[in-house]
Amino acid sequence: MTTNGGFQPVFCTIVPPHVLDKLARNEDPALSLPARRSLEHDAYQRTHRRLTTVIGAPAVAAPAGAVADQPHRTIYDAGHQQDLPGTKVREEGAEPGADATVNRAYTGLGATFELYLKAYGRNSIDGEGLPLDATVHFGEGYDNAFWNGEQMVFGDGDNEIFLDFTIPVDVIGHELTHGVTQHTANLAYFGQSGALNESVSDVFGSLIKQYALGQSAAEADWLIGAGLLAPRVTGTALRSMKAPGTAYDDDVLGKDPQPATMEDYVHTGRDNGGVHINSGIPNHAFYLVATAIGGNAWERAGQIWYDVLTGGELKQDAEFADFATLTVQAARERYGSGDELQAVQKAWEQVGVRTL
Repeated sequence: MTTNGGFQPVFCTIVPPHVLDKLARNEDPALSLPARRSLEHDAYQRTHRRLTTVIGAPAVAAPAGAVADQPHRTIYDAGHQQDLPGTKVREEGAEPGADATVNRAYTGLGATFELYLKAYGRNSIDGEGLPLDATVHFGEGYDNAFWNGEQMVFGDGDNEIFLDFTIPVDVIGHELTHGVTQHTANLAYFGQSGALNESVSDVFGSLIKQYALGQSAAEADWLIGAGLLAPRVTGTALRSMKAPGTAYDDDVLGKDPQPATMEDYVHTGRDNGGVHINSGIPNHAFYLVATAIGGNAWERAGQIWYDVLTGGELKQDAEFADFATLTVQAARERYGSGDELQAVQKAWEQVGVRTL
C-alpha cells in the first residue's frame, strides 16, 4: 500500500546496471562472467518484481508475540543458489553465529530500523512494524544487493571488483529505504523522479551509517558503499555525496559519471533515464544543507527530507524543482525563517535547481 497513488514496480540494485554492463564486456572472464551472471539474476528479479504487482505480494505481518517498536529480523542463507528466501539461519534475539555475513546483515537491518524509529518515529519500513527479512550468499559471485518489495537480498561479490555486499551498512540502509519510499511517496523509477528515488535512498543510507557511528555532518565521509570495492579498484566507494563524480576513476570501471549540478545533467535513455547518475545532484544538495546546518545530519536536515518524503504532497512523477520546493516549504513550516531555511534555499541554488 502507498499513500500517493497506485503501486509502482520499482526494482533497484545498489550497483547501477551501467557498471555491470561495462564489466560484462571486459576481456577478462574473472570480471565479465560474474557481471553477466549478475545481470541475468537482476533481469529475473526485475520480472518477478513486476509479477508481484499483478498477482499481489503476500501480506506480511508481525508474528504473534512480537514486541511493539522493536525489529523483527530473520536472516536466510541462499547457499549460493537463487531460490528465495533460502534456509533460516538467524532470527530476532538469537546470538551471533560464525558467519560474519549473517551477522552484518542482522546488524544492518537493526541499524536501519533504529534510525527510522528513534529519529522519525517510524515503526519499520511500512510504519506498521513490517518484519525485516534478508537473504545472504545469493547466487554465485553475485555482484549486487537489492530490495525486492518484500525482503533484502545480498550477494557475496566476485572478490575482484566487489566484496561482500553486507560490509557497508549504508548499502543496507539504501536498499531498505526503497521500501520506505514504496510505502510513502512511491516515486516513479524513471528520469528525475527516479533519480530522486535513488537520492532519497542514498540520503537515508548515509544517515543510517552516520547515526550508527555517532558521526556529525562534519565528521561523516558522505560516501555510499565505502568498503565495497576490492583492493584492485582505484576508488573509494560507489558514490560520493560530498563530491559527485569522484568516487572512483578506474581502468576497469571507468570514471564515476555522477554530476554535482544541473550544468552537467546527463541525458540518457539507459538506466531508466540515468537514475543512478543524476541522483548526484539532489545528493549534493542534501550534503550542502546538512553541512551548512551542522550538527547531526539526521536531525534537522534529515527531518526536512523525511517530512517531504512522507508528507503526501510529493507526486510520483516529481522533478527536482518540485522536490526542492517542498523542502523549502518543509524547512519553513518546521523551523521558520532561520538557518535551516536559508541552508535549503542556498543548497538548491548552488546545484542549479530552481525552487518554485
